[in-house]
Amino acid sequence: MEWYQLQNPEQVDSPALLVYKDRIKQNIDLLKTMIDDVQRLRPHVKTSKMAEVVQMLQEAGIQKYKCATIAEAEMLGMVKARDVLLAYQPVGPKTARLLQLVLQYPDTDFACLVDNKAAGEAISRLFAAAGRQLRVYIDLNVGMNRTGVKPEAALELYHYLHTLPGIRPVGIHVYDGHLHDTDMAIRKKRCDEAYGPVPVLQHAIVASGLPEPVIVAGGSPTFPIHAARPVIECSPGTFVFWDWGYGKNLPEQPFLWAALVLSRVVSVIDDQLLCLDLGHKSVAAENPQPRVHFLNAPDAQPVSQSEEHLVLKVADTAAYPVGTTFYGVPLHICPTVALYERAYVVEGNVCTGTWKVIARDRTIVH
Repeated sequence: MEWYQLQNPEQVDSPALLVYKDRIKQNIDLLKTMIDDVQRLRPHVKTSKMAEVVQMLQEAGIQKYKCATIAEAEMLGMVKARDVLLAYQPVGPKTARLLQLVLQYPDTDFACLVDNKAAGEAISRLFAAAGRQLRVYIDLNVGMNRTGVKPEAALELYHYLHTLPGIRPVGIHVYDGHLHDTDMAIRKKRCDEAYGPVPVLQHAIVASGLPEPVIVAGGSPTFPIHAARPVIECSPGTFVFWDWGYGKNLPEQPFLWAALVLSRVVSVIDDQLLCLDLGHKSVAAENPQPRVHFLNAPDAQPVSQSEEHLVLKVADTAAYPVGTTFYGVPLHICPTVALYERAYVVEGNVCTGTWKVIARDRTIVH
């Protein structure tokens, strides 16, 4: 029996998200071997969104985390994560929600990003009025051109934030998600160029008499590059489950596929076309086809996809009668996970229970 096949597939309705606990642990163990100090790891939890996965990371000695939503931050507070960076600048009601988390979960030290004076002032007013002080990191734009202050304006912003009550600048956040070249030499060259302004800014901050800022840098594609730098914290996220896209484009990182989508044949159209119950609502649809690679039907080609259906072309549909179970590796696992309320946990080829994808919601309690 292949590693991904279930002995009890009849217990899993489809479409479904399967997570393989032993392979998750192997991925966590591998991650720890790729860096000199586990305290430099700050994994991003946007991939799993599950408290049980965070608890596995905690058991491995990882205590710092990054997240993208208030719900993910709340999940981390619920499991008493020690150090949580909301890698998003809270605006509007999110600021009050973040303050509520700070009050509700005293065992967790929260922080967030800031990339402009107005946002810093808004956070400052709210936290100062509550008699609290929130750690903040300036978000540095190193080429992603999505959020962040440009390097030439970063020192002024950092100094200004230090004048505000209710917040305390402690670091620099550097996300280089625009770098995903398959050729490692090219990726490293571009990563080093993007990172160039960071030590300059760091030196200028220290020279001005302020404490040395913590640097949080990179995601999955640049993790091995930043891991080789001294001191800085690294924030890979996809490693816990891995996916077809990174497996193909990042060959230097031998993580295992630990999350699959299970689907079934619901209709046989003719001798070459069949239909699965795996529509847009069941696998991330932001990329062109193929959006999923089927381990037990590697030559199957997508023909069309709609909300609840995926039509595939195969050599001979006689090999795949109605009810046949397909096991697929998503091209992009992170948004795929967010499509499911729960994941079926697999241990030793047996589905043993479920984990709630608790942080897929925008609000858990607060």
